[in-house]
Amino acid sequence: MSRVAVMGSGAWGTAIAISLARRGGHQVVLWSWAKDIARTMREFRENTVFLPRFELPESIAVTDDAAEALSESEFVVSVTPSQFVRSSYRQFAPHLRPGQLLVSATKGLEDGTFLRMSQVIAEVLAEHGLDLPCGVLSGPSFAQEVAAGAPTAITIASASAELAARVQGEFSSSSLRLYTNDDVIGVEMGGSLKNVIAIAAGIVAGLDLGYNSNAALITRGIAEMTRLAVACGGRRETLAGLSGIGDLVLTCTGSLSRNRSVGMGLGRGLKIGQILEELGGRVAEGVRTTSAALGLARRYGVEMPITEQMDAILTRGKSPEAAIEELMQRPGRDE
Repeated sequence: MSRVAVMGSGAWGTAIAISLARRGGHQVVLWSWAKDIARTMREFRENTVFLPRFELPESIAVTDDAAEALSESEFVVSVTPSQFVRSSYRQFAPHLRPGQLLVSATKGLEDGTFLRMSQVIAEVLAEHGLDLPCGVLSGPSFAQEVAAGAPTAITIASASAELAARVQGEFSSSSLRLYTNDDVIGVEMGGSLKNVIAIAAGIVAGLDLGYNSNAALITRGIAEMTRLAVACGGRRETLAGLSGIGDLVLTCTGSLSRNRSVGMGLGRGLKIGQILEELGGRVAEGVRTTSAALGLARRYGVEMPITEQMDAILTRGKSPEAAIEELMQRPGRDE
């Protein structure tokens, strides 16, 4: 029986823990950075803050002690928000040991450095003299539906075929199907960049611009995502898979998408500060990823007009209407 530490008690981390516990064959420990949230989950067997109305199986141990969660675990799944991954792994590192397998399930790019999450993790581990294999879990997956046991297909990407195969075998269940991939860059970039396009899709919905606009946005969005992912070293075909267009379609059309919800608020005239406050601590990764993606695009000389307009809306207060007008009036080009 494998011991799995799920490091992060947001909606996605909680859903992963529930899925693993329901599958059976694991000792699952769910770590929360907040003592009060951990205490509530232990007492009521429910994550009332981030994933309410889903019962935590009794087999899930809940703790706010990182050492307790990590020390005996074979698999470590990190699900902390992207802005906290570096600080979290500095806290985790003293309790990690050779032989453990890491799985990053956070979708985002780090502010300032523009690093993918697996790169951030590798940097922190190197500071502590550790070199542990790290896979990336990504794909079209709303936490609520995974927790409910709805059929879901996602990707585990790793340069280590052994790690990918082990995670595939240990995490797959009757409701969660994992595909392996060795293109870590493509999978991480797809999972990160789709959130930027999802904010734009929300704006389209908030402005009630219709299906034509949304279809155009998704299509040109995947083209934009692919250009940057390939420039960073990813493969084009990866962006045509689950962690690219699959995740993009889900996040741009699903009502459970936080990033799309942020865009809808912007389209309806709300300010970004007000929208984020109303999320109540839940994270819309696309807000932070937008500026990092644009920084990467400039580094590699990649054209990303949708991302540029999203950055102007989010950071400079540009009106969504003006951004759309500018996109529509760009010079004509071949597809």
